[in-house]
Amino acid sequence: MKPDCPVLVVEDDEDHLDVIATLLRESGYRVILARNGEEALQHLRSGTCRPCVILLDLWMPVMSGWRFREEQQKDPALAEIPVVALSGDGETRAFDATAHLVKPVQFDPLVEIVERFCGPGERAD
Repeated sequence: MKPDCPVLVVEDDEDHLDVIATLLRESGYRVILARNGEEALQHLRSGTCRPCVILLDLWMPVMSGWRFREEQQKDPALAEIPVVALSGDGETRAFDATAHLVKPVQFDPLVEIVERFCGPGERAD
C-alpha cells in the first residue's frame, strides 16, 4: 500500500460524491471519481496507480455496484483491491465487500475505514 495511491469513489449521486470527495481530500487523501461501475472499471484497467480502496455505491445506472463487483472479482489484477460498499437502503450486508458504510456517510466512520486500507492521509498543515 502506497500513501500516494488514491481512493476510488464510485457514486452516481452528485451530492454524495461531492461530500465524500471533499471529506477525503480534507483528510489528506487523493481521490479519483467515477459515476458508475463501467467508468470505474475503465479507470482501473487504464494502468494508472492502483487505488488503495474502492468506495462503491451499489445502485447506479449503466453498471451497478453489484455488476462492477462481479467484473472486478473475475479480473486477477483487480480482485484484491478492497471494496467498501455504500448504500442508503441497508442492503450492504448482503453484498460481498471488504467493509460496509451506510449513506449518508458520516465523517469519522469514513475516515476510519479509509485509513484502515490506505494509512493516514497526508494533511498539509
